[in-house]
Amino acid sequence: MTKNRTTLILILIVALLYVADQVTKWSIVLNFEEPARFFMDSVAVVKESSLLRLNIVRAHNQGVAFGMGHGTAWAPFVFLGIQIVALTALIIFYRKGVFNTRLLKTAWVCIMAGVLGNMTDRLLQGFWLKGAESLSFFQNFANGYVVDFLDFAFPWISSSTSYDGMYHYAVFNLADSFVCIAAGLFLIASFITPEKKDDTPTTEKNA
Repeated sequence: MTKNRTTLILILIVALLYVADQVTKWSIVLNFEEPARFFMDSVAVVKESSLLRLNIVRAHNQGVAFGMGHGTAWAPFVFLGIQIVALTALIIFYRKGVFNTRLLKTAWVCIMAGVLGNMTDRLLQGFWLKGAESLSFFQNFANGYVVDFLDFAFPWISSSTSYDGMYHYAVFNLADSFVCIAAGLFLIASFITPEKKDDTPTTEKNA
């Protein structure tokens, strides 16, 4: 398979994952009320299990993993800038042939889709909040956030800070999952020694 065809296939997969991420997020935005503080509406998907429960919610996160930086004035700009730098670096490294195995290419696809998905949220979601029409472009941009909606709870772990007394993992989305999968694949790839090419000239091998 030629390099151009491989690149085209990888870009297509990135696009499919990106669309899946955006479709799920917009379905949440269009069907759930804006959260007053963290989230309001909650739809229980798995609710009877004593091991794991899953709720679909609508949470706004201006920060990164586990809400770090959420609610700060600088978060929308700093984290958007980081995503732009990361996206640029990923494209440059791909063109330089850094992602030269199937495992690394798979990781590249996942992290590209994840970064693009959350970056799109930061750029657009602030303009869809209630009252956005009365704010300036800069203010709406500053209100940008990432849409999170997957809420996993563990009934066997108690939490005094939770509204229902059980421990809840940080709410996340599909793009976050893609990035985590990519991180795992990069880690695995770091332990795999690439195959060495046989540079022995053909004439010597046949002598």
